[in-house]
Amino acid sequence: MSLLIVQLPPRNRLGANAAGSTAPAPAELAYVLSADGQSVDGEGRCAAALLPRATSLSVVMAGADVSFHRLLYPKAPASRLRAALRGVLEERLLDDPDLVHVALAPDAHAGTECWVAVTDRAWLAIQIELIERTGRAVDRVICAASPAAEGSVGELDVQTLASGVGEAGNELAGVTFSSAEGVACWPWDTQTRPGGLATALLPSPLPAELRCSASPAFVLATEAWLGRPVAVRSQAQRLLAAAHGGWNLRQFDLAPRHRGATLLRDAWTQLRTPAWRPARWGLVGLLAAQLIGLNAWAWMQRSELQERRTAMTNLMRSTHPQVRAILDAPLQMQRENEALRAAAGRAGDTDLEPMLQAAASAWPDNLAVQTLRYENAQLSLGATQLGAEQIERLRSSLQPAGWRVEGGAGLLTLRRGSAPAANPGGQP
Repeated sequence: MSLLIVQLPPRNRLGANAAGSTAPAPAELAYVLSADGQSVDGEGRCAAALLPRATSLSVVMAGADVSFHRLLYPKAPASRLRAALRGVLEERLLDDPDLVHVALAPDAHAGTECWVAVTDRAWLAIQIELIERTGRAVDRVICAASPAAEGSVGELDVQTLASGVGEAGNELAGVTFSSAEGVACWPWDTQTRPGGLATALLPSPLPAELRCSASPAFVLATEAWLGRPVAVRSQAQRLLAAAHGGWNLRQFDLAPRHRGATLLRDAWTQLRTPAWRPARWGLVGLLAAQLIGLNAWAWMQRSELQERRTAMTNLMRSTHPQVRAILDAPLQMQRENEALRAAAGRAGDTDLEPMLQAAASAWPDNLAVQTLRYENAQLSLGATQLGAEQIERLRSSLQPAGWRVEGGAGLLTLRRGSAPAANPGGQP
């Protein structure tokens, strides 16, 4: 599965573009391409129309463009959940609740505390639309940073801040601190030491297991500030790490329209990941076993059928040796047996005498037969007083012996064969 991760530009909070409705298309977008979702196979910057193709497309929002709030998951139906979340967040937001977009954490459950991500709805909708205009479907909207799991000390990362430079013309760094209490982002001029507010946001003293990383340009400044070594982390590695998180802000009114196809594609994409390789091999083995089993069963059925045909042919040859060419053994044997019976002068099942005997064995007493007709192995008896109830009794008596009884309007027809379902109305 190939994965394309695109970094969205930071939202402009000043001027006419603040609401996002008139946000222009960015000239270039930073992207990372991964063939297996685990390693970086390509990266660069280009216009949205020139982005490379991949199986799945995810976009990453800057950490400062998303705020996280801890609240109790409201017990509301799915159709009213979005409004319920906005109502709970109303007192915590600086913006109008109708102008923001909310998204639930992947592990959120009704009646429990969970994280809710909040961002500008109009701006995010415009960014998704600008990319999807190029014919690409945005599968996920990811946060560059998200709250750490309960019990985790968190992570601190320093990277280039795309919003500008410091007062002395120095490139600004963006500091992101993720912990179990939320996410904090602030700018930092690496030529100066961070202020007291920045230091207050970090635990004191810093836990030894706190993961610290920085872009290559800020490694030395970060180590001098924290007084400890930090890991070097490129922007491509940050985007790939963000894609491994479970967050997806495409929820509620910003969810993909073709949800069924998206879920199917996501399931297929998940199945193709390395973690599912044992399951894929197991499925292939199961299909192979089924295929081998079906072929073996079909071969046994063909062998058994051929054995039965051979036995019938041998029986035909031993019983009627005068028949040389055997094309349909059952039919030819029936014809030969009928010929022998006729030559011996014996009545067959479909002759007049056996049919009269069968009808007489069940015929109602004191009911005279007015008409009799025998034609094509079918006996017809007519009686004006023959009713539906009497026909039904005849049918129930003769059907177990293999006779088929039909009747109606004072006429009863008898023939050899399986009887049809009972007809209370006496109609054929």
